[in-house]
Amino acid sequence: MFKYTLKRLGTMILTLWVVVTITFFLMHAIPGDPFTDQKRIPAEILENLKAKYGLDKPLVVQYFTYLKNLLHGDLGMSLKYKNRTVADMLKSGFPVSAQLGLAAGLFGITMGILLGIVAALNHKGFFDYFVILLAILGVSVPNFVFSALFQYWFGVKLGWFPVARWGTPYHVILPAWALGMRMIAFQARMMRTSMLDVLNQDYIKTAKAKGLSKSVVIWRHTIRNAILPIVTILGPTIATLLTGTFVIEKIFAIPGLGKYYIQSIQQRDYTLILGTTVFYSAILIFMIFLVDIAYGLIDPRIRLDR
Repeated sequence: MFKYTLKRLGTMILTLWVVVTITFFLMHAIPGDPFTDQKRIPAEILENLKAKYGLDKPLVVQYFTYLKNLLHGDLGMSLKYKNRTVADMLKSGFPVSAQLGLAAGLFGITMGILLGIVAALNHKGFFDYFVILLAILGVSVPNFVFSALFQYWFGVKLGWFPVARWGTPYHVILPAWALGMRMIAFQARMMRTSMLDVLNQDYIKTAKAKGLSKSVVIWRHTIRNAILPIVTILGPTIATLLTGTFVIEKIFAIPGLGKYYIQSIQQRDYTLILGTTVFYSAILIFMIFLVDIAYGLIDPRIRLDR
């Protein structure tokens, strides 16, 4: 396990470097710069701004300067937000997005797995068709439609929850529901398909032939093997939820991390683009690593030390 961890750590660092490199040069390949839209500013001041942020230097020099600062944990100053560092912006937005993402993930993953299990155990029954219909709706209907419906019915008509803003646990419920609906549909469909496949395997038939109870066959032999495909997609899914979803945060006026992704690209805020990319990539890579570890814990047949 130790050897495997070291190998994966090296791979994670290499992957992060590749992401930073590609993002850096693609970002600078976009026509213009962060100050091109400020036409009212005299040319001399624009040149001073570029010199202040090092944009007047050759691209290769800028690249190695950024890598050097990154190794020291310095993500730089935002080029568009006055007197704000990228690290401070991530610190202010990430906790909010993480709270929303964890709530949506807990709701979506739990409900999706449970619905998938029940649908598979009631194959071709009423509940099975109900889950299939729910999965189709969850995948087909965008999150912002669910957001508007939840705001209208549960916020405006019934008055159970706040329709926007952030601050109390009640503010989390509606956006978490809206964000988790697609996850419920996707997880339920995958779990149902995986469960049906496992239930038709020979070792399940053998376990039943040995006289094992239905509950033991389902919980010990079926679910444990059927859940592996779900674990596979948990890493990228949780990473996406933790780092924020712009549409949901915009609709519910949530001060999370999602808005910085869009604004940084629109405003060509180079340091913010790189900072959010590095942050998201690091979380994504780490979550994939945790998924690999979880594989070995769930299924002992999978060896991680090779």
